[in-house]
Amino acid sequence: MAVYGQQPQGAPDRPAGVDARTLWSGGVATALVVALIALVGVVVFRGVFGIPILAPEGDGVWGNVSTVWFMTVAALAALLAVALVHLLLLSTPRALSFFSWIVGLATVVVGVAPFITDADLASKLASALINVIIGFAILGLVSGVARSAVARGIRNG
Repeated sequence: MAVYGQQPQGAPDRPAGVDARTLWSGGVATALVVALIALVGVVVFRGVFGIPILAPEGDGVWGNVSTVWFMTVAALAALLAVALVHLLLLSTPRALSFFSWIVGLATVVVGVAPFITDADLASKLASALINVIIGFAILGLVSGVARSAVARGIRNG
């Protein structure tokens, strides 16, 4: 009979296996998706609605270097989220709950951040919307990939 808090004999002393290959390949795909979300957001708001997102209107629908910068930051945020979930899966009970809270709160921060600038209201709203959509995409895609990676890690481990 096992005492509360002790593991039964033969139980692994490490968390469930994680298939890192599945996790990181899904993470790279997520990075591509969110970079494209950033691009689509800039094209839609600047091109269709004429709302400047990242650069003055004179730079055209595709923006300028800051459009590429925005896409790069979105992709890096996705990869950072994959690193975070990997660390949590290897070390933390209920890892996906903690991951959801962390990414959810970070999404609130990036959603509110445009409102501390001197931009006009339309630009603030458009930027906030793009940021929140990127945050939700990262949360949903990385969480799904993490669940798949754990399921594969358990089967293969």
